[in-house]
Amino acid sequence: MADYLASIFGTEKDKVNCSFYFKIGACRHGERCSRIHNKPTFSQTILLQNLYQNPQNVTQSSDPLGKEMTIQRVKTMSDEDAQEHFDDFFEDVFIELEDKYGEIEEMNVCDNLGDHLVGNVYVKFRREEDAERAVA
Repeated sequence: MADYLASIFGTEKDKVNCSFYFKIGACRHGERCSRIHNKPTFSQTILLQNLYQNPQNVTQSSDPLGKEMTIQRVKTMSDEDAQEHFDDFFEDVFIELEDKYGEIEEMNVCDNLGDHLVGNVYVKFRREEDAERAVA
């Protein structure tokens, strides 16, 4: 039995632990999720939620009754301007985090319209201690 439970941990077959949260550290259900969100006690990677807002793609508007928030894709700037905006953002965040906390191995920015992913920035430091200081 223990071997079976170990083999399904963090997969879609696991009915106790949230496999999506296990893989990327975010869940579309948030605190309402029926499964457990196991947060790591230590890691080289940190998550900065919703840090990047792409000005080219995202505008928020509500319906006439004000009950529901929707996200619509609206092109407000050229592709070149959007790329320059992103490059400036990426460089600013990368340099600031590396100068303050330590060497960065990798940094990824999500440009996904799901509320739980949009603008998330994942930063992998070379050392766990550096990631810990960044979180603190």
